[in-house]
Amino acid sequence: MERSPQCSLRLRRKLRHRNSVDGIITLHKPIGITSAKALYRVRAITGERKSGHAGTLDPAASGVLVLCLGKATKLVESIMDQAKVYRATARLDVTSESFDSDRPLTTAEVTTIPTIEAVRAVCAGFEGAIEQVPPQISAVKVGGVPAYKRRAGDGPMVLAARAVTIYWLHIHALAWPTLDFEMCCGRGTYVRSLIRDLGQRLGSGGCLTSLTRSQVGPFTVENSWSIESLAAAAGLSEYLLDTQSARTALAPGCLVIPPRPGSCR
Repeated sequence: MERSPQCSLRLRRKLRHRNSVDGIITLHKPIGITSAKALYRVRAITGERKSGHAGTLDPAASGVLVLCLGKATKLVESIMDQAKVYRATARLDVTSESFDSDRPLTTAEVTTIPTIEAVRAVCAGFEGAIEQVPPQISAVKVGGVPAYKRRAGDGPMVLAARAVTIYWLHIHALAWPTLDFEMCCGRGTYVRSLIRDLGQRLGSGGCLTSLTRSQVGPFTVENSWSIESLAAAAGLSEYLLDTQSARTALAPGCLVIPPRPGSCR
């Protein structure tokens, strides 16, 4: 018996609903691919097309990329509101148009090499609620156009300062000209902007050379999965956090702010 088009459509919808994947995957995004491409690869593994990520990582960055599948896509905004922890290195003797090593480096004139004590003192001034101007090379839109898409002859865009929060900023080491640091920040914070502003206050350069996101709220790099490990897993239950458990972890008021390195928990 031949089914009507309406019947076939209802059947396809039922099958999609029955086979839907709902939950959270904590992915360890590798260096060299965009967050969107990482998401597409996971879609191919899970078979769930309704999905999104909760906060972009640049291609040159690695670490925690929280993926929301099926009904869990409704949790994207709640996850983006969580605190993020980054471990990074930067050079203070150079700079670039993008304030990272993706663009050609320019040597900065540094009259006095700062001590680690001086760097820590300046960094303390960035902690708390601050105003931060995004980098010119960024996805921030001006007139509906991302800043990084501006044409060569257009000149620099005027990007407005935005309110962001840096919960703590910890300096691990300074081996001139390389700075090794870690920070915990809120939504919308640009690490590249922090490096730019730090360099300006120190009278040095400022260029991000590596970046790893180690935590987003309750989702940590220690519990993350590589794309290869997801593909090799025996089933979804190995790596998928169900939507209800994720909702509980992200309940209103459950803002996870990891402690500063070396502090008591």
